[in-house]
Amino acid sequence: MGIFKSVLRAITWWHGQTFGTQLFTWRKGVKVGEDDHGNIFYETRDAKRRWVIYSGEPEASRVSPDWHGWLHYTWDEPPTKNPIPHKAWEKPHQENLTGTALAYAPAGSIRQNRPKDRSDYEAWTPE
Repeated sequence: MGIFKSVLRAITWWHGQTFGTQLFTWRKGVKVGEDDHGNIFYETRDAKRRWVIYSGEPEASRVSPDWHGWLHYTWDEPPTKNPIPHKAWEKPHQENLTGTALAYAPAGSIRQNRPKDRSDYEAWTPE
């Protein structure tokens, strides 16, 4: 890792974990598990605090519902020890795509690719 990346990590949170978080994780953290996105989940030895170290951009919607429930104390055991059963009709977890090219655009949205010649549109002109 270059010196520039080390400085960025020491003073910012959006480039991954900060130096303080890394130090706290090293001193008090116990690795509990890892999800499909590569996020690593920790808790303190006394199980009073839980946190996640994101792989890549720190985006909360990248945490699956299984791990989200564990992080927020909805259930005591992590999905690695007690997997949550999923129904056949459930779709896999997908992060929030708002603001990306893959975001949903309904019919008629200005973000839709539409043909140049639109016969259903007539521009308004003042009288």
